[in-house]
Amino acid sequence: MLLDGFERVEQAVARALEDLTADQLAHRAGGSANSIAWLVWHLTRVQDDHVADLAGTEQVWTAAGWAERFGLPLPHGDTGYGHDTDQVAAVVAPSDLLLGYHRAVHERTRAYLRELKPAELSEVVDESWDPPVTRAVRLVSVLEDDLQHAGQAAFVRGLQAAG
Repeated sequence: MLLDGFERVEQAVARALEDLTADQLAHRAGGSANSIAWLVWHLTRVQDDHVADLAGTEQVWTAAGWAERFGLPLPHGDTGYGHDTDQVAAVVAPSDLLLGYHRAVHERTRAYLRELKPAELSEVVDESWDPPVTRAVRLVSVLEDDLQHAGQAAFVRGLQAAG
């Protein structure tokens, strides 16, 4: 089910980015909402960060040179959490770059999930919460967050098409 869920994220991201111009990717509804570029970058950064942590690997963002390719004026460890309006505006990238990074993270996620053993899903990975967070809960949390942001990107895309 997790594999299917992350496949759906990848499909939703591809649809949200399809044939968009730089202006459409950077558009912020109402002048201050999150742009499609930011939403896709953020959901991918969170997935990359969390899956790499679970797998005990370096993030695709740094390991495969995506941070340099994007060239954003943000620290390499930044995932977008808590960004203010200026930081959201700073995330500008063409759709092929956003999709390429997302697909690279998606492939890493698929590989990780295929190697994951059922018993590992119940392992506690974060004791700072009450109740402690298991590997399964963390993965579902990432999946839920990704799907929400992909839906938001589709909504912003729809607003532009209707406008």
